[in-house]
Amino acid sequence: MQIDPARQPGRDTYMLLTSLVVPRPIAWVTSQSAAGIVNLAPFSFFNAVSGDPPFVVLGIGVRDDGSPKDTCRNIQSKGEFAVNLVTEELLTAMNISAADFPPDESELLAAKQATVPSERIGVPRLARSPVTLECRLERSVQLTERNTLLVAQVLLFHVAERFVGPRNRINGFAPIARLGAPSLYCRTTDRFELPRLKYEEALAQSARLPEDR
Repeated sequence: MQIDPARQPGRDTYMLLTSLVVPRPIAWVTSQSAAGIVNLAPFSFFNAVSGDPPFVVLGIGVRDDGSPKDTCRNIQSKGEFAVNLVTEELLTAMNISAADFPPDESELLAAKQATVPSERIGVPRLARSPVTLECRLERSVQLTERNTLLVAQVLLFHVAERFVGPRNRINGFAPIARLGAPSLYCRTTDRFELPRLKYEEALAQSARLPEDR
């Protein structure tokens, strides 16, 4: 079956894309308005795109009425934000913060989330999130009138010590991921290892694969 996004409503394409490009990590973003109000909102159009130096991207759409979301406006204005990653014990609070709160009201109170100061940026991070990335906006790209791509450098990682092993290997960290719109999620606790092959090993395994006919 072929599906041409140019021949269907945008909402249908959104549902399709968000159900196929999965699982996606959830960026639970703290940002701050010019008035000092700390905004808290989750986004799953989020990922890492560079390791050295570390960069992440965040895609943010507009509200249903076409107005910019608080997070996008805050980041573009202040030039910094924190990505707090969501584990299962934070799932209910994350879902509360996804509601359409008015711009002059912080989601922190309803989600019952305390903050602590960040080290490299002026935006606070969540106290209970076991992993936070302090980010500085590098570039804002207006993809369409309804979609903005934010590219940011990670200035500092906050990682709970219980997850960090030798050479910064991470063990036991199991964030919640997004599987599809509007409300499908998954746990990341079912894992397996698949060692990277050397060239000779790859050829040996290739010889044992069945022919693709």
